[in-house]
Amino acid sequence: MNLADITVENVQERLLEAGLSHAESLSKARQFARVAEALVQKGAVGSAEAYAHFVPGRIEVLGKHTDYAGGRSIVAAVERGFCMVAVPRADARATVLAVELGESVECELEADLQVPSSGWTNYPLTVMRRLARNFGQLGGVDIAFLSDLPPAAGMSSSSAFMIATYLALAARNELSLRDVYRQAIESDLELAAYLGTIENGQSFGPLAGDRGVGTFGGSEDHTAILCSESGTLGQFAYCPARLEQRIAVPEDCVFVIGFSGVVAEKTGAAQNLYNRAALQVRAIVDVWQRATEGDQVYLADVLRSAPDAAEVLQNALRETAEAAYTSAELEQRLRHFLLEDGQIIDAAAAALCAGDMATFGKQVDLSQGYGASVLENQIDETVGLAHFARQEGALAASAFGAGFGGGVWALVEQASAAEFTRAWEVAYAHAYPQAAQSALYFASRPGPAACAL
Repeated sequence: MNLADITVENVQERLLEAGLSHAESLSKARQFARVAEALVQKGAVGSAEAYAHFVPGRIEVLGKHTDYAGGRSIVAAVERGFCMVAVPRADARATVLAVELGESVECELEADLQVPSSGWTNYPLTVMRRLARNFGQLGGVDIAFLSDLPPAAGMSSSSAFMIATYLALAARNELSLRDVYRQAIESDLELAAYLGTIENGQSFGPLAGDRGVGTFGGSEDHTAILCSESGTLGQFAYCPARLEQRIAVPEDCVFVIGFSGVVAEKTGAAQNLYNRAALQVRAIVDVWQRATEGDQVYLADVLRSAPDAAEVLQNALRETAEAAYTSAELEQRLRHFLLEDGQIIDAAAAALCAGDMATFGKQVDLSQGYGASVLENQIDETVGLAHFARQEGALAASAFGAGFGGGVWALVEQASAAEFTRAWEVAYAHAYPQAAQSALYFASRPGPAACAL
């Protein structure tokens, strides 16, 4: 489409076709029109070819810190996200305009691009540097964006931002037609895994790794953002990413997402806490390899390698002398994975498929409890927010995302969603008045994956 074609009417029609609700498609259409106008004000002409993408955030229903261990999770896209528009340039430079902030950055699209270690520009510039290293010469773009995702709230705003940047550059440069792309990426699931490595810095087949953004996560967020379907939850396994099943969410139910007001930044001390969970999994696999000479790389593969693998691994952990972690710490990390990945996900999915909401809620309660007591990635505010959601009548509720802040999802009957949200907000504000000043609540059905307009 041309830049002039990005009107409220045109965009809303396309977003409705993609699967967004009427209200959210209208909201996003207005944002896209505003973004297009911002590019015009910066000098773009209406007849310019435009690459427009909506990229949603996501909620993790179940699967706390399981993906990078080769485990599984149940996820859904939300109906909030990034509205990004790009127009081509004749040179090899890129500009990125954050419309709401009124801030922008400009750079050369080159393999040695200097990327800041913090701030919002870290994310798009990390993508640009990696793509220049993996795909060679790139044509330039002028990019502008708006987002209605609350940042650092557990809904993968940073991953959505990086995916939106990738999609803009990929469309401008037709990356999917290049031989190196075709050799490495054959599906949306593989694309999601590749985009996960841009974030964590690892290599993906022939596409060499680079600096990343400092977190050791997997591809759960990217898979949810690229591979979700409206009205359903996706149950995925990882390393490699694969779809296990789609689970319909009852049409009379809606997710209410509550942001605790405590940001879940993956920087500084919070990044160290997040990475600690991932590094413990790596240490557990190292113990297995030394004790058994096994060549498995992911914890899930270790546990599938033999009927008694879990017992053998537990015994090896008790006898280990890891420098970074005690035996008790590694045993506890293993215990959480065995509970979340090995028991709760299957039981919860079966209950939801059968329409047994009571059992589904109980399994989610177990996940939430184990997250706090075994994984230890919860804070008082997210524990309280999940508790108050259940107290006010939610069918199920859990904190989600990396943890150490962020938000909680609550599944409620749509007819009572507004009343529930008011009561939930009041209960939380009474218990945590300071954090509640920054809290945010909104409802969303499971939304569609990222889409081009």
